[in-house]
Amino acid sequence: MTKFGEHWEKGFRDLVIDAGIKAIGDAGLQGNEISAGYVGNMASGSLIGQEHVAALIADHMGLNPIPVTRVEAACASGGVALRQGYMAVASGMHDFVVVGGVEKMNDLDTNEVSQILGGAGDQEWELFMGATFPGLYALMAKRHMHEYGTTEEMLAAVAVKNHEHGSRNPYAQFQNKITIDMVLKSKVVADPLKMFDCSPITDGAAAVVLAPVEIAKKYQEQPIEIVASAQASDTIALHSREKLSEIKATQIAAKRAYEMAKIGPKDVDVAEVHDCFTIAEIMAIEDLGLFRKGEGGKATLEGRTGLGGEVAINTSGGLKAAGHPVGATGVKQAVELTWQLRGKAEGRQVADAEIGLAQNVGGSGATSVVHIFKRV
Repeated sequence: MTKFGEHWEKGFRDLVIDAGIKAIGDAGLQGNEISAGYVGNMASGSLIGQEHVAALIADHMGLNPIPVTRVEAACASGGVALRQGYMAVASGMHDFVVVGGVEKMNDLDTNEVSQILGGAGDQEWELFMGATFPGLYALMAKRHMHEYGTTEEMLAAVAVKNHEHGSRNPYAQFQNKITIDMVLKSKVVADPLKMFDCSPITDGAAAVVLAPVEIAKKYQEQPIEIVASAQASDTIALHSREKLSEIKATQIAAKRAYEMAKIGPKDVDVAEVHDCFTIAEIMAIEDLGLFRKGEGGKATLEGRTGLGGEVAINTSGGLKAAGHPVGATGVKQAVELTWQLRGKAEGRQVADAEIGLAQNVGGSGATSVVHIFKRV
C-alpha cells in the first residue's frame, strides 16, 4: 500500500502504480504472469474527472491486454473488489489476479467531497433533503445510545484507541495520539459525533495478489489464505431499516463467513472493521458477534479491543487514524491482516495471530462484505 494521507505531489495513477508494484514484488511474480485484475474505486469521475479507470490502470501498470475491471460499491468498493478477485481464482478461471483499491480525494474542497460521498446514500430521499453521512451515522449513534446506554465517552474511546494504533503504523494518515477529553472538546459535526469521531478525507491505494493456495506456496514463503468471503445488502436509506442501531447486512455476511470458514467469532484474533465514524466500529464489533449487542462501547472503553485485549480491532488505526481513501479501504484491510498473520506488523503486532477478519461497509450499511483470513 501507499502511505495514506494528502498526496499533493502524486496523481491517481502514481498511487496505483506504487501499490501495484509493491504487491506484485511481494508475491514474487512478473507482471506477465497476472491474468486478471479488479480495482475498487468509488468516485474518480466526480473527484478527479477520470472515468474508465480500469483501462487506465491496466495501461499504466503495464498489464495490457489482460482484463481489468472496476468495482464500485461506495465505501465497500475495495472489499467487493477483493471478493470478485477471490471468486475469479476460486472458480478456476484465473491463477493469478491482482486486486487494487484507490481514491484521490483531496483535489476538491471538503464541501464538494462531502456532496460526492453523500451519493452513497439515497440521493433523492436523504442527500436532497439535506442529510450528510455524519448526520446519518449521528442518527444511528443517538439510537444506539437510547437503546443500550452507549455514551459519548465510549465513542471517544474508539477514536483514542485507533489513534494509538495509528501512531504505530508508518502508513497511517494520522500518527498522533489523542485523549478522550480532546475528542469530547473537538468541534461538533453532527451531534453526538465530533470532529475526532469522523474519518478523514484521504488519498491512497492498496493492492494484493491472489492465487490458488498450492500455487501461492511456490512463490511466497508466508501466503495467507482467504477462508471465507461473504457479502450482503440492505436498504440504501435509513428510513427503511428495521433498526437503526445495527447493520443487518453485516450480521448476515458475518454469519455466512463464519459458516464458510467453520469458525466462530471467538476464534478471531484480529479484525479490521469499517470505522468511518466511531459509532460504526461499535456497531461492527457487535454485529460481527465479537461482543454482545450493546456491549461494544463498554468493551472499547475498558480496553478490551486494543492491543493485548480480548480481540484487537483496527490495528492499522482503522479508517479513523490510518485514513479512508474510500475505494482503497477494503484492500488496505487485507494488507494489514496479511502483515498481522505473517507476524510483520512491527510495533503493533498481535501476538500469535492466526485468524483475521475484515468488514467493509458501503454507505450507511446498504452493502457489507466480510472476509476471513488465516495462516496457511
